Amino acid sequence: MEEETFSVVANNLGVTEITKIVDPSFIASIDFMSYLPIVVVAGTKLIIVILTLYIGFKVIEKLVFVMKTLFVKKKLDKTLSGFLISIIRNILKVLLVLSMVTYLGIPTASFVAILGAAGLAIGMALSGTLQNFAGGAMLLAFRPFKVGDFVELAGHSGTVEEIQIFNTILTTGDNKMIIIPNAECSSSSMINYSTHAMRRVDLVIGIGYEDNIETAKSVLQNIANIHEKIVNKKEILIAVSELGSSSVDIAFRVWVKSSDYWSVKFELLEIIKKEFDAEKISFPYPQRDIHVYNEGK
Repeated sequence: MEEETFSVVANNLGVTEITKIVDPSFIASIDFMSYLPIVVVAGTKLIIVILTLYIGFKVIEKLVFVMKTLFVKKKLDKTLSGFLISIIRNILKVLLVLSMVTYLGIPTASFVAILGAAGLAIGMALSGTLQNFAGGAMLLAFRPFKVGDFVELAGHSGTVEEIQIFNTILTTGDNKMIIIPNAECSSSSMINYSTHAMRRVDLVIGIGYEDNIETAKSVLQNIANIHEKIVNKKEILIAVSELGSSSVDIAFRVWVKSSDYWSVKFELLEIIKKEFDAEKISFPYPQRDIHVYNEGK
């Protein structure tokens, strides 16, 4: 009676022979042992693939390490070497995966065709990634900066540590890592502070209206002449730049090596403060006079 009920339900659903599935005699008729060799072969292949992928990825990383060492010995440009290593690593991993797909018996041609069919949709979804790859190629071709340069990119500043396929990595002065997509690096404005060997330190020193301008300029000139890290002594600029609301502003501009920029700037600010104090030259600051009127008197 139960079997007839199942048959009626199966026929109503448009499914045939469902009674065979619930019939114990049908299950007993299946020769599971005949499938055992297939399961063993498939399981063995799967284990081999997993082990091969694990070992293969380890070997690829070892090869990449050897290539890095070789590039360092050959003194290859760090920017170029980092980009090449990133590309080679990814190509080797893709080839390894494709070889394992072939080993499993999946036709490579059909697999590639499937990837190609899905590539359009994936490409549309990952258009930003493709732009980053193109941006990395442009950075490598035009070389607006290289590894070790101090730059300002996409609103961030730091030292270029590595230029990868899709991203550029910066390290800030306080040792933070910043990852910037290459598309932004290649399409937006940037500042490279390391392109030239020399940089100019621009300071604006304010003095009081009651102070002597010539004395202040003389003190600044002496500081510039004595400081060892200031170069091009003839190009030192000391001049009144503005008559402000509470101070006379003096522009103080000197040239230094790019690597000495920050140290010289900090040193000059400290020295100027001490020398001006010794010469009784004041540093004015905005002041406001408040007059109180008592209307009751």
